Amino acid sequence: MNTLPPLPGPLTVPVPDPRARDVVLDYAGMDALVADLVLPGDASMYVMSAMETSRELIRHSYYRYEFATVAVTHSLFALEHILAGRLAINEPLQDLIERASDAGLIPAELAAELDRSRLLRDKLTQGTVTSAALGPARAIAMVRAVFDAASLLLRPPSAAEAAAVDMSPEDRLAPLWEEHRRALYPDSFRGVDIEGVELILLDADVAGLVQRELNGGLDDSGISMLWACIADLDKIVPLINSEYCVSYFAKLRTMAKLAAARYIPTAT
Repeated sequence: MNTLPPLPGPLTVPVPDPRARDVVLDYAGMDALVADLVLPGDASMYVMSAMETSRELIRHSYYRYEFATVAVTHSLFALEHILAGRLAINEPLQDLIERASDAGLIPAELAAELDRSRLLRDKLTQGTVTSAALGPARAIAMVRAVFDAASLLLRPPSAAEAAAVDMSPEDRLAPLWEEHRRALYPDSFRGVDIEGVELILLDADVAGLVQRELNGGLDDSGISMLWACIADLDKIVPLINSEYCVSYFAKLRTMAKLAAARYIPTAT
């Protein structure tokens, strides 16, 4: 027996959110914005559901602006699930993204975009931003990064990628250091600071500490300085808006964390 009360009248037609009026002319226009967010065919049902929901939230942000931000955070459920499965480890999302980038599974600039989404999620959790933090256009770019990462991560791993995932921090650090020594510092970021962090000085500090670690190890003051550099890198990498620069400093952060790996106390 149906005990639900009858509807009081015809359902009202959804009203477009005025904050989305500059994005498209009408709701049908949202189709074009999400058209290239194609679900990977070999994903699990869990991943497919999370990613499809993220895409549809962006579409419906035409009627509720806040859905755009929710779409980004919801897409991270799929990303974290894929990364944990591919890397066969259970770590915080930030570490999973860095490991995938270090192993060559995703490019550094894509990893930085994914980390921006992770940072947004953390700010929402901490209450420092609201669900109106993003508009549909920016949300699409961030969700697209998750779709792109999913496509790369769901491919069968190559032998080189599998070996990189299994390498110890010590074995991974030396080749990254040699690669960093050949990399050119981004000229347009000389003399630039972000959030009070002087980028070129941070680069020099990390380089010196990594070299000392490879040449015998760090003393207590070096270890303390290395962790301070890592904190600065965690802060500035998601804020860099240049592809080359973000790739450069994302790799620098990976090196710093590999150098610090043997100074993390083991659980007892």
